[in-house]
Amino acid sequence: MGNSNRHMLKIFSGNAHPALAEEICSYLGVPLGKAQVDRFPDGEVRLQIGENVRGADVFVVQSTSTPVNENLMELLIMLDAFRRASAQRITAVMPYYGYARQDRKDRPRVPISSKLVADLLTSAGANRILALDLHASQIQGYFNIPVDHLYATPVTVDYFRRLKLKNLVVVSPDPGGVERARAFAKKLSVPLAIIDKRRENPDVVEVMNVIGEVAGKTCLIVDDMIDTGGTLVGGAQALLDKGAVHVYACATHGVFASGAIQKICDAPMEQAVVTNSIPLSPAGQKCGKIRVLSVAKLLGSAIRSIHEETSVSKLFI
Repeated sequence: MGNSNRHMLKIFSGNAHPALAEEICSYLGVPLGKAQVDRFPDGEVRLQIGENVRGADVFVVQSTSTPVNENLMELLIMLDAFRRASAQRITAVMPYYGYARQDRKDRPRVPISSKLVADLLTSAGANRILALDLHASQIQGYFNIPVDHLYATPVTVDYFRRLKLKNLVVVSPDPGGVERARAFAKKLSVPLAIIDKRRENPDVVEVMNVIGEVAGKTCLIVDDMIDTGGTLVGGAQALLDKGAVHVYACATHGVFASGAIQKICDAPMEQAVVTNSIPLSPAGQKCGKIRVLSVAKLLGSAIRSIHEETSVSKLFI
């Protein structure tokens, strides 16, 4: 008798963002896999896969967002369990890749944490990685296994197209984000501006200048993540000081570290648009300025393409 699981698509989730995993499963028309992920009394992760996965094509959906170390450890233990349960292929689906900001040695005696995480994921049993808007594209090169790197641009660009904002200009919040903002501006067929800032301390941003014409315009600040909100709020104020009429913000990952949501609620901007790569806290849900777009269809389409061995590049609209 053959294995009924052979190459069957199975999707599992840790505790980081089960709602997103459920939405992906709903889009693909498959049930969410059975797995009990909880804790021993001392806090260690306890895992039991609740179904046979031998020979299956397994996808584990887990953002390594807050609490970062808990969610990362859950993912590593799940990968190990599926490998030992003889899954045919294991793909770690990481809508948000934690530790991505430490991607190079920019000062003496600092780690390259994103490379360490890549090694851990591979050692734990991942055969493939599906990631969304990595903080730095070169992180793909830290892996010796295939990495499918998606961008949320199709989802976010579509949203702003439908808003039909007048006199729009896309703004990069710093010189390092110009490539991302330029691609966004090109898709919307609008001009580009750049905020030149200098960071005196890790958590303190000083805005220096705005490069480009923003007076009388509606500005859309495009970034990969909103963390403390300092860059965003400072940038919004700088644009208004230069004569901008309205300011919107768009980022893939709503990290929203302590105090960030209140900053955004109080900031002089119309909307801060993020995706559901990270679950939004109850405080964030109460903030009328934060709008969340779903990437479940985008991730689901990529999972289907990987499973069926078809091209993922068609998702790069």
